[in-house]
Amino acid sequence: MAKRIDAKNLNIYYGKFLAVSEVTFTIAPRSVTAFIGPSGCGKSTVLRTINRMHEVISGATVEGDLLLDGENIYGAGIDPVDVRRTIGMVFQRPNPFPTMSIYDNVVAGLKLQSGRLRKSELDETVERSLRGANLWEEVKSRLAKPGAGLSGGQQQRLCIARAIAVEPQVLLMDEPCSALDPISTLAIEDLIQTLKEKYTIVIVTHNMQQAARVSERTAFFNLAGVGKPGQLVEIDDTQKIFTNPTDQRTEDYISGRFG
Repeated sequence: MAKRIDAKNLNIYYGKFLAVSEVTFTIAPRSVTAFIGPSGCGKSTVLRTINRMHEVISGATVEGDLLLDGENIYGAGIDPVDVRRTIGMVFQRPNPFPTMSIYDNVVAGLKLQSGRLRKSELDETVERSLRGANLWEEVKSRLAKPGAGLSGGQQQRLCIARAIAVEPQVLLMDEPCSALDPISTLAIEDLIQTLKEKYTIVIVTHNMQQAARVSERTAFFNLAGVGKPGQLVEIDDTQKIFTNPTDQRTEDYISGRFG
């Protein structure tokens, strides 16, 4: 079953510095939600709290509740590794393992989690994941070649294949197209539309047109002021955010009056 996310009163810290304050939102299953807002407002920080990547940074902490199908992922006894298995992440820059083949890149996470698997199981996972990332036809004849030898857009789809190989329920994407050309960007956007049939997707993007194209709901984040924490100003249906936002600050950002 696809997962549903409920964040309640999240306060996110780097050491003693409060980076983002009082964030509350709900994300529906099998949908695309976009996070937009000016640089430094906490979009990526909030994204990284959804799969407990934030706490990998020394001194970083989170207060509040973040529920996945009603279970608090920050609750006592919850294993962060299990959380990250359920909630996959695709980063801003394509990051295939440079010394690994295309094949080994796809199954790297699976091998880490499942130990020894039969070759037939791995073969099946590689094809399924590469097909899922719309990359199979382009690379099926060179699976033993290095993943780093692919183009930027192909590398990013390889990273998506790697993320879905472990069969997560949620996919987080942190500006997945920022390092890509327009044609590769379009390929990733098309892929997102296909993936949402199976996954719940949250994407951080600086490209407002992209947010409008790929998401059903959009969250606008903003800085409360210089040296003050980021905050969630509003979250609503994407069409409403871009045509008739509730908050004037959202209107100012969308129309280019600031940010």
